Amino acid sequence: MTTASLTYRAPFAPGQPQAIDPETCGKLLSVALSRGGDYADLYFEYRAAASMLFEEGITRSASRGVSLGLGVRVQRGDATGYAYVEDLSFEAMKRAAETAARIAESGGGVAPATLERMTLPERYDLDKLSIDVSGLEKRALLERASRAALAHDKRIVKADASFAEEVREILVATSDGRFAHDVQPLMRFGVSAIAEQGDKRESGRSGGGGRMTLGYFDDMSPEWHAERAVKQALTLLDARPAPAGQLEVVLAPGDSGILLHEAVGHGLEADFNRKGTSNYTGKIGERVASDLCTVVDDPTFVQSRGSINVDDEGIEPEASTLIENGMLRGYMQDRLSAQHFKTNPSGNGRRESFKCAPMPRMTNTILLAGPHDPEEILKSVKRGVYAKTFGGGQVDISNGDFVFSLTESYLIEDGKITAPLKGVNLIGNGPDTLTQVSMLGNDVELSDGIWTCGKDGQSVPVGVGCPTIKIDKITVGGTQIG
Repeated sequence: MTTASLTYRAPFAPGQPQAIDPETCGKLLSVALSRGGDYADLYFEYRAAASMLFEEGITRSASRGVSLGLGVRVQRGDATGYAYVEDLSFEAMKRAAETAARIAESGGGVAPATLERMTLPERYDLDKLSIDVSGLEKRALLERASRAALAHDKRIVKADASFAEEVREILVATSDGRFAHDVQPLMRFGVSAIAEQGDKRESGRSGGGGRMTLGYFDDMSPEWHAERAVKQALTLLDARPAPAGQLEVVLAPGDSGILLHEAVGHGLEADFNRKGTSNYTGKIGERVASDLCTVVDDPTFVQSRGSINVDDEGIEPEASTLIENGMLRGYMQDRLSAQHFKTNPSGNGRRESFKCAPMPRMTNTILLAGPHDPEEILKSVKRGVYAKTFGGGQVDISNGDFVFSLTESYLIEDGKITAPLKGVNLIGNGPDTLTQVSMLGNDVELSDGIWTCGKDGQSVPVGVGCPTIKIDKITVGGTQIG
């Protein structure tokens, strides 16, 4: 990781005046295990974050802040003790370790292993982080997007743009000997446009980003995003009410992966299966999808929003195959669930901050490409819906039932995309929907860095992706077909 340009550096990072070294961590881990814990880890985190909103021709808001702290976790069997502190003096950290240790009461715990520094991959090795760039440069990007949207069409009456960024520096030390340091940059840009025509008012959005520099805008300029937002808003002005009933649906590549993430991915996180609350519990080795479907969780994509060099338990993650040719192969594991399933952690132990214990979470969850040409898929549909852009949704993890709203969708008639639609909802069941996949495109795409996943009150950045997908039958909520 190239970090020479960082203005903001964690005081505990290697080479800093107050660096946390293996010796200090060893002492704290010994305290954490002193009451009889099986395992303990230390999670140091420093986060510098900033955001800016450009609205109605002015910088409406701008903020910058930092947070710093240590989370101490102790496990004994399936029980977890957790404590955190925002004071990194040794005495304060020791008190946190003593608090977490109280999950165990027998005394005489195991001694921590000797810590060894890990050499990590470089999946987001950047020459300069966005947070080190002048705010004036980022404001100029937002102003360009707003100006381009307003100039595109007289029906555009409002255009806003936003930019959010952070650098998250972590240090993980574990009682089984791991000592890992990582710097995780993140940025996200967005533009929205509102169009009016008569008594109609519609909005469109575009955005992207990832673990990358402002060089992102060399390929996807503010003007490019503005044009996409404008086009979506103007298209919706002419949209017709959605049909309703059981229809064929074609999902566009890329962001449509959010349906996979929510309706299927969460059910494949090991904690839900350890607790027996997932529809996939006990089904490893069984058919759970069409034989066209192979689903992976892959943290290795360079500079993707969901990519990580190391998870928040100090495990270097690699791509995990969850479903292979329709067969369930495994779950996304953190340390606790892997212990339960008698397997190895998959590097999916993630947390929102040092104030939270880790749990199994997705990174970049992808439905891999199939054998079909996208045009061939469209031509096979007599009447259906083309789902291009997804909005919000709700999912019941226990059975996979979902409802998703679409922000941009079109009618398919005789194999061609025709009229834009509004008010489209997709209603179904995740596992059942995967069995209804009859054609899968060869055009797999990864989303452009916009998604954040919430679970049990914790939010983490994720990536999603998929090719063009034909689903033979799914319930579309809209206007009843006559």
